[in-house]
Amino acid sequence: MKLGRINHIGVAVPDLDAAIAYYREVMGATSITEPFVLESQQVRVCFVDTPGLSGTSGTQIELLEPTSPQSPVAKWLETHPFGGQHHLCYEVPDIHEAKNWFESLGKRVLGDPRIGAHGTPIFFLHPKDMAGQLTEIMETPKAVH
Repeated sequence: MKLGRINHIGVAVPDLDAAIAYYREVMGATSITEPFVLESQQVRVCFVDTPGLSGTSGTQIELLEPTSPQSPVAKWLETHPFGGQHHLCYEVPDIHEAKNWFESLGKRVLGDPRIGAHGTPIFFLHPKDMAGQLTEIMETPKAVH
């Protein structure tokens, strides 16, 4: 297995609308997706697009606001009330191959692969096994024809 491209940086926020305003007004973001609720993760989410090199799209910033006090993001915000970087997400070509590879190394996979906010399979790896960083592994989205 090889390190794939960083697809997005997950940022937990206590107020998604205020975070969107910050990225527009302070950071100059011009492309932000419409917020939507991802019931399986108990979050309201949107993506801020960053520009890449030579006109390509760069890494996205995923803004996450909990929709339930029991959600993992709400629990995280209890210890980080102002919000902040929650996770890094790397792409892989095959989610099941990646899961097997990480497990073969003794890394703790948090749950079975499931569909994430991009509509592709994902899983998370425990921060204690990943240099202190909650890590999301995401199957590279297939090209839309």
